[in-house]
Amino acid sequence: MVTTVGTESTFPKLVRNLLLLEHDAIAAYEQTIERLSDAGAKQQIASFKADHDRHVMELKQMSASLGEEAPEEGDMKQLLTTGKVAMASIFGDSATITAMRTNEEDTVTAYERASKHSEATPEARAVFERALNDELRHRQWMEEASSRL
Repeated sequence: MVTTVGTESTFPKLVRNLLLLEHDAIAAYEQTIERLSDAGAKQQIASFKADHDRHVMELKQMSASLGEEAPEEGDMKQLLTTGKVAMASIFGDSATITAMRTNEEDTVTAYERASKHSEATPEARAVFERALNDELRHRQWMEEASSRL
């Protein structure tokens, strides 16, 4: 799935869309945790979900500082992110992790773009760059784990 998050014309729209993307990601992480059989992989995925929970908290604070209402759940893309994981789980843990890695591609792309958004403040850029580093770490682990599970 290819995301357009990070291409928004205004900063408030960017923050809102990052929140939607994060809620979608969290739903996919929950789905993955339920479906994995490998205890170590479940634990690692749960720690990554905690990173996404932190991203939501930081983005909600950013949204509030802009006087915007923060979405409390994802959008229709959530069906794609969770559905992909559900379908892949039929083929085992490796396929499930691979499906999650493809979801991570969107979050990596979104935070790469967000960190360069023309209206982002230095503080917002720092938040986006921390999130990007988390996403890169998640993706790297998933790339490695999918080949060994």
